[in-house]
Amino acid sequence: MDFEKIIDINFDKKMHKKRDNGLLLSDEQIEILNKYDIDYLKYNNISSLIYEIEEILNEEYNEELDKVSGELAEFNYYNNTNK
Repeated sequence: MDFEKIIDINFDKKMHKKRDNGLLLSDEQIEILNKYDIDYLKYNNISSLIYEIEEILNEEYNEELDKVSGELAEFNYYNNTNK
């Protein structure tokens, strides 16, 4: 059984990497943000980026952006919230 054909996941694209503005984003998230002309580099914190995405979603729902927003919110909660 060829598991590479069954599970075609590029883990490198899903790994969070520190970007020039200090945000931790995956290549996959950046591709989606770029697709919808969201310049992630102009944000200095994840909360402001999430806010921008949510503003766009309030105007017009988009499944890809909603997914990115959810991922960022979850990542932000688990990594930046004092528990």
